Amino acid sequence: MEVREGREGREEIRISGICKSFEGKQVLRDFSARLPLGKVSCLMAASGAGKTTLLRILMGLEQADQGQLHGLEGLKKSAVFQEDRLCEYLSPVGNIRLVSPKLRKEDVLSAMEAVGLRDCAAQPCSELSGGMRRRVALLRALLAEYDILFLDEPFKGLDAETKTLVIRDTRERCEGRTVLLVSHEPKEAEEMGAVQLIRL
Repeated sequence: MEVREGREGREEIRISGICKSFEGKQVLRDFSARLPLGKVSCLMAASGAGKTTLLRILMGLEQADQGQLHGLEGLKKSAVFQEDRLCEYLSPVGNIRLVSPKLRKEDVLSAMEAVGLRDCAAQPCSELSGGMRRRVALLRALLAEYDILFLDEPFKGLDAETKTLVIRDTRERCEGRTVLLVSHEPKEAEEMGAVQLIRL
């Protein structure tokens, strides 16, 4: 059965009976959930349980073997992957504007300053630390145009003080948006204001 997207249920996104296997190994088995629009939901599971695969299916990057999706049709999607996926030779400003060319440089610099990235705007991303790269990747997704945001362990690699700052900024920018956060830490879900924890 192919995954089907419909316009029904616009107060929520419905995930019904999703199954996915790779080379005979089942990664997702009959997974169902409901994601309220305009709210943050958090998906939690052990490593290797299929969280990233589920996100890729919801983003349209993978095709499920079975199941149905309702409410995703026509929604603009933005995402932070586990890998930063930055263009190494571009600056943080260049990376962020690569997917959002209409953004003014001044607005990008202001957003960077809010998460402690004021002094690296002109450096190539190849020279940035892991935590700095993570913040650039997150801002690139947050400053894009989207209806639903997928965050796959977006705060990994950040020290405690920086994480607090970045989570607060992320929550403010996501206010009133639909967000699916993947995290191993219940505290991150709480600080992001998640209305539900979904166990996979």
